[in-house]
This record gives sequence, C-alpha cells and structure tokens, in this order.
Amino acid sequence: MTSPGRIVGIVVGALAILGVGVYGPAMLLGPLPDVDVRLEQTASATAEVPPLVLPESGASALAVLSDDGTSETIATAGEPGAVPIGGAAKLVTLLVTLDSLPLPSDGEGPGIPIGPEDYTDYLRYSGEGSRTMQVSPGETWSQRDVVRAVLLASSNNHADTLARWAFGGVAPYVEQANAWLAEHGFTATRVDDATGLSGDNVGTADELARLAGLVLADPELAAMLDDPDEAPIGARRVPDVVDRSETGVRAITRSFTDQAGLSYVFTTELPAAAGTDAGPTRLTGAMLLMPDYETLDPAVAAAVESATAASAPVAVIEAGMPYAHVEAPWGDRADLVAATSRTDAAWGTAFGEASVTVDRFSTAPAGRDVGRVSVATSTGELASPLELSGDIRDPGPFWRLTNPGPLIGAFLEGQDS
Repeated sequence: MTSPGRIVGIVVGALAILGVGVYGPAMLLGPLPDVDVRLEQTASATAEVPPLVLPESGASALAVLSDDGTSETIATAGEPGAVPIGGAAKLVTLLVTLDSLPLPSDGEGPGIPIGPEDYTDYLRYSGEGSRTMQVSPGETWSQRDVVRAVLLASSNNHADTLARWAFGGVAPYVEQANAWLAEHGFTATRVDDATGLSGDNVGTADELARLAGLVLADPELAAMLDDPDEAPIGARRVPDVVDRSETGVRAITRSFTDQAGLSYVFTTELPAAAGTDAGPTRLTGAMLLMPDYETLDPAVAAAVESATAASAPVAVIEAGMPYAHVEAPWGDRADLVAATSRTDAAWGTAFGEASVTVDRFSTAPAGRDVGRVSVATSTGELASPLELSGDIRDPGPFWRLTNPGPLIGAFLEGQDS
C-alpha cells in the first residue's frame, strides 16, 4: 500500500515535469516583445532660408509650375481676397474656348467669319481707347489668328469674336466660363465678360498664377508666347503688345483698367542649381492692382531675384542622420537612420518638422528598412526609408527562460491584435 507521502511526491513530481515540459517550449518558442522606440530631436533643415520678396501694395503671388500644368503657390502678399483682374480675364476666355474647341497642332483651325457685330465691337472699343485689332465685315480669320490676337495683342474685339464663335454669344460664354472655373477649383475667380473690361471680372493673385500654369501647359499657347513672331505662311500679322523688356521674364497678360489698375501675369525660368540633376524651374506670377510701372517693374525684378536665391536646394533629409532610437528589452540598441538624402528648395519658408513612423518589430538585421521619415515642404512632401544602424538579435534561451513576464505579455498582446 502506497503511503500518503509517496502520493504527494508523485503528484508534485508530475506537476514539475509537466511545468518544465510546457514552460520551456513556451518561453523558447514564444513571440518576443517589440522594441521600444524613442524619437530623436532632429532638425529637418538648419540652413538659412532666403525670403521671397513681393510688393506690399496690390495683390501678388508666385507659384512653381509642374510638368502637368498644375502649380503650387509658394508666396502671396497684399490683398488676399478677390480683386478686379482686368485683361487677365482673357486667359479664362482662351482656356475655356480651347478646352471646348482645341487648336490643331498642325493647322490653323476653322475659319471664323467677321460679321457686323464683330466690326461694331472693333469701332466701339477703338473709340473707347481700348486695345483692338482692325477687322472688316466679310473677312475670315482662322481660329489660330484670333487666338493669337487675344493672347499677344490683348485685342478686346477678338476676345468677343472668339466667345461668340465658340459659345454663340458673350452671355453663354460667361455662364460656361464660370462653370469651368468652379469645376477646376478656381473658387475666387469669376468673369463678367470675355475682355476683362468690366470691373466685375475678379480673382485672386494666387488663382491667376495658377491659371497661368494652365496657359503654359497648353502646347499651342505656350508656343505662341515662346516665339510670338513664329506664324505659318499666310497668317495675319499680330503684334506682341503684351510683353515687356524684362530680361528672362515673359509677360502672359498685361493690362490697365480704371477698376483693376495694372494687372500683370508673367512667367520666368530659374536656372538649374549647380551640382544637381534637376532641370530649370518654371515659375508663374501675378501682380494685381499695381498703381504704375514705377511700382510694377522693380517689384517683378525683386520677386524673380529673390526666387532665384530661394530656389537653391537645401538638405531636407540627410542619409545617415538618426531620427529615432530603438532598444530591445534584452539590451540590444540601434539608431533608425535615413536611408537616402532628399533636397528641395525652401521657397522662402522654413521646412516642417520631421514626421517619423516605425514598424512594429522584435528582431531585425542592420540595414533593414523598418520605418519612414517625411518632411512637409512648400511644394509637397519629401520622404526617406529609415533603416537600422545595427542588429537587434534574438536574446537567446537564457534570457527567454529567465524573463517570462515580457514573453507572456507579448503572447497576450498578439492574441488581442
């Protein structure tokens, strides 16, 4: 007969064997806890940021143009709300018309007959001292020549002619144009006619700088601005009265009305920065409500000069710079460093703080991408993967067997996720 003491011994022994049999595999094979992450206080870019210079009077804006015609505004000054835009409204006339009836790349487009209403417009605008180009009843102008007259000569009678031809009248054009503006995200710009002579043609400098980008994205309009004297044989002579003599600056529209003062929309190409693979940068700009050329001309020159300085690339993210530090519960440590360098122009504005995201992990070899750092800039976001500067290894059986708490916590957390 087995004594009570022996029974207790057998039970305790069995439990011990069972415990060792379960505890050991559970600790040796169970999941490890995640590393702890500590963000480093790292400045994104410490270089001095040259300011962009825009006039205090009127309303002004500068934008960087992308290849697809979209623009990112990099600076505004003066009046932020909608103001009269004068002849800049003709840019809307051209964009809306060519969106509906684009110019062929290899031809003059349809013929547009000049009727009594077109001739009456010419006489009326001429009598008012507004910009015109002469027409006579019975003539036929090609679509390309009418577009050139609106863009290069800022001809008011041709703007009305284009609107009537494309939409059946100026009033239907105005309705279509304002719908087009809303559809394309120009919430502050509204037109009241095809010419810009009405003070009810309004917009912001910001939106006009972005409209200029769409003009330059149209290959036919861009070609006319790039070489205004280039025209097919037989084309009508259209003088370029819009442009001025500023070196390196191309006027896209320039006008004066009593309500809008001087309205000037322009573009310029900034040279590629030395030591980079990037090409030249295209800027568009708008200056509205300018009182005179003595104010406008130096303002344009100062804006372009400051933009050239502000376009110099600055190291926003530097390869090898630590943005976070990780430490495992068993003591392994490593930095999370940027895998690639990223540079960008500051465009007069300090860069944003670095934003860091780190993947959950327990072990990983040096060099593995385990996160991402991103920095907001004036024209978007720059980012780089974050990689480990050293190994985070498995701690081995001794640490596993002697530290059940973290392993059990990792197991339970895994069951909850």
